[in-house]
Amino acid sequence: MKKNILIIIVLIFALNSNAQNPTTIIADSDTRVITTGVPFLLIAPDARAAAMGDMGVATSPDAFSQQWNPAKYVFSTAKSGVGVSYTPYLSKLVNDIFLGNVTYFNRLNEQSAFAASFKYFSLGDIEFVEDENSTPLLQSPNELTIDLSYSLRLSDQFGMAVAMRYLRSDLKLNFGDNDATAASTFGVDITGYYQSEEEAYNDFNGRWRGGFAIQNLGPKFKYDEGGQENFQPTTLRLGGGFDFIFDQYNKLGATLEFSKLLVPTPPVTGVEREFTDTNGNGVYEPDEGETLGLVVDDRVIIEGQDNNVDFVSGIFQSFGDAPGGGKEELQEFTYAVGLEYLYQDSFAFRAGYFNEHETKGARKFFALGAGFKYNVLNIDLSYLFSASQVQSPLESTLRFSLTFNLGEGEYTEY
Repeated sequence: MKKNILIIIVLIFALNSNAQNPTTIIADSDTRVITTGVPFLLIAPDARAAAMGDMGVATSPDAFSQQWNPAKYVFSTAKSGVGVSYTPYLSKLVNDIFLGNVTYFNRLNEQSAFAASFKYFSLGDIEFVEDENSTPLLQSPNELTIDLSYSLRLSDQFGMAVAMRYLRSDLKLNFGDNDATAASTFGVDITGYYQSEEEAYNDFNGRWRGGFAIQNLGPKFKYDEGGQENFQPTTLRLGGGFDFIFDQYNKLGATLEFSKLLVPTPPVTGVEREFTDTNGNGVYEPDEGETLGLVVDDRVIIEGQDNNVDFVSGIFQSFGDAPGGGKEELQEFTYAVGLEYLYQDSFAFRAGYFNEHETKGARKFFALGAGFKYNVLNIDLSYLFSASQVQSPLESTLRFSLTFNLGEGEYTEY
């Protein structure tokens, strides 16, 4: 009898002790921005695309189609062309960070085309000085890509393309005995483009456009031997548009584009802690405070899925792993709306808007731009205005592109 009473007392004591110091999992922030390696691949490299809200998967063909949808090259009216662009970055703070791009394309015949491009992102010069008597050590971290694409026309209105990409990221600074080897990897793009015949409507003629692209398909990579593996910014782009052809001089193109990173969403994580349950309800409340620190050392996934997977699994997982369910999955889509007015195919005025959800990066901006054509030379300009509390690094930045179209009019598409 005494033994039973002793056991009951011990149990009551244990229960009371547990009630006084229960545990709870305290979650991190509910903002889950998807991050990847080499994010410079997501910067619009040419002024025409930038002026319409960073879009290009379903716009009409130009020399910079390599960056958005190389399948458009088999619909180009020019035999070949060269595009050169320059984009200052963080121009309000520094003057030596920029994105440069050179693209060449050649339409081989009615059915096929190829293109090559070189993209270079400079992070400026960094000067290291040990003391006032030492010679400064100057280093220039940078990232670059080299792309090759082949486009094939599968029908009168539809074509597809495949692009291969070599990527090199040289961000590590070389000083002392550290390993400053640059990271490198490869990627693939698969794209398609549809362009209808010109159709007659009541007061105008018109033409439909549509396109898709799956970009930056490739393995994860590390910036250094002991670092974490990073996803490439694998991106799905879907777009459609319509050209209002009022007469032989005036045209207006309207385009809508959606995009989504095919990268796993970070799960909601937290750490388990003990707390003093002052009101005895067994539920953690902020005013009760944490008393005994960590109970477990490892982070705990509260909602969502583990994003430590290979890139192929990550693509499929990205469509259904958001902790917030379908609503959050939709928030991971960005959209852009763009307009382009053309007069005599010699002058262009462009405007666009880009939107990203507040919890996924909060990039929102308006853009304006213009284009001028003189013989074989096209000059394009764009300017960006932020519409978000998160200011864009390209805020109030003037971007420009030059295009040399060779053999213009050699192919007739309309």
